[in-house]
Amino acid sequence: MGEYTGKVVVITGASRGIGRAIAVAFAREGAQTVLAASSAERLAGAAEAIRNAGGLEPLTVAGDLRQLDKCEAVHRAVSEKLRRCDVLVNCAGATKAGAFVGLADEDWRDGFDLKFFSAVRLARLFWPMLKETEGKVLNVIGGTARTPNADMGIVGSVNAAMANFNKSLSALGKQDGVNVNAIHPGMTETERYHEILEQRSKSSGRPVEELRAERLASTGLRRLGQPEDIAELAVFLCSSRAGHIQGVAVAVDGGQTPGVY
Repeated sequence: MGEYTGKVVVITGASRGIGRAIAVAFAREGAQTVLAASSAERLAGAAEAIRNAGGLEPLTVAGDLRQLDKCEAVHRAVSEKLRRCDVLVNCAGATKAGAFVGLADEDWRDGFDLKFFSAVRLARLFWPMLKETEGKVLNVIGGTARTPNADMGIVGSVNAAMANFNKSLSALGKQDGVNVNAIHPGMTETERYHEILEQRSKSSGRPVEELRAERLASTGLRRLGQPEDIAELAVFLCSSRAGHIQGVAVAVDGGQTPGVY
């Protein structure tokens, strides 16, 4: 029996990377997890990982969270099958990187639709349930919210908007008894990290390994972050032990962020 036994935890972007690691971590603590992502095939793999970890059979909902009706489908599945929500983790978001002049309008819209608007919509849909359970919202955002990068203009802009949304939603959370916090992962070794390296390689004409080594050296990090580093903090921030933590954004980046925060 874990701390989250009897609780329902909804995680978006749960089919791989940080989202999957967060889902497995909550499942290990006894939670009934709900996994939402676009790929049914990858969701099946995430569900298997949870079963292998000894967790309860997760509820999976496949759909493109850029679309309002797919967000509504996640809420409907939880409402009909589980009838409660204790934790909402917004982790969806695969935002395109690359040189500014090569990023089209649709790339910018895509970034905001998947990461920002899905978080806004799901928080709005699940808020009555979260208010009833005095639950938690956790927004997994990213270090570029605080430290912009020339080749990650969309990522940084979306993340900055997410950080502002996190803080504003926490003000409502104070009134309604819902804790709202955020995590800013730094460079974390996920499938998405390797995809971004490929995008930057393509736009710059430089080899992936050269970019990887250069980026790691420039930050002074000893190692890349791992999804489990973020997952451990996620479980804590949504626990009763963190009940007086409200409206914060914690970096899990090995000290990568250079400024005071």
